[in-house]
Amino acid sequence: MKPNHKGRAQLFENPILEKMTRTHIALPISIFIIIAIGMLYYGLMHSFINLVQAIGFFVLGWLIFTLLEYLAHRYVFHMETDTPLKAKLQYVFHGNHHEYPKDKKRLAMPPVVSLLYATMFFFIFELIFGQYVFGVVAGVLFGYAMYLFVHYIVHAYAPPKNFLKQLWIHHSIHHYKDPEVAFGVSSPLWDYLLGTMPKRSNKA
Repeated sequence: MKPNHKGRAQLFENPILEKMTRTHIALPISIFIIIAIGMLYYGLMHSFINLVQAIGFFVLGWLIFTLLEYLAHRYVFHMETDTPLKAKLQYVFHGNHHEYPKDKKRLAMPPVVSLLYATMFFFIFELIFGQYVFGVVAGVLFGYAMYLFVHYIVHAYAPPKNFLKQLWIHHSIHHYKDPEVAFGVSSPLWDYLLGTMPKRSNKA
C-alpha cells in the first residue's frame, strides 16, 4: 500500500461514526495524563500504595505499556489479511494510517474507545497486582500518553534535533521502508529484544 501524504481515508459511510474516528491529539494525551495523576493521588491518599511503591509500580506499568504497544502493533495492527473481514478490520485499525500517514486527526484511537480499553486493563491488572494497580495502571496510561506524543511528533514534524530524532528515524523506517520491522514507536526496546530491529546502513 503506497503512502499518501495528503488526504484522508473514509472508514464509515455513517457520518457520525466517521467523525468519531477523528480526534485532536491533545485531547487523549490530556485525558490520560490527568487520569494517571489522579490514580496515583488516589492510591497515595487512601494508603493503597506508599511513595516508593507508587514510583516502582509506575515504572513497571510504563514498561508493561511498551510491551503492549509492541505486541498490538505487530500482531493486531499488522494481522494477516487472509479473509475479507480481517482485511477490513486491519484497514480500519491501522491500514488507513499507513496509506495516509500524515492525517493528523487519525494518529490516536478515539477517546471513547481508548477509555473502554483503559477500563478493561484496570480490572485485569487489579486481578494481577491487587492494591498496587493504582501505580501500575497510572504507568500504563502515562506510557500511552507518551506514545501518542511521540507518534504525533514523528508524523507531524520534520526530524527534531534532539533525542527524538532516533525515534523519528525508527518509525519512518517502519512506514516508508519495511513495515515488518520497527514496531516500537515510543521505544525500540522490544524490537531489540525480539529481533525486529531494522537493518540500517552506516549512512542511516
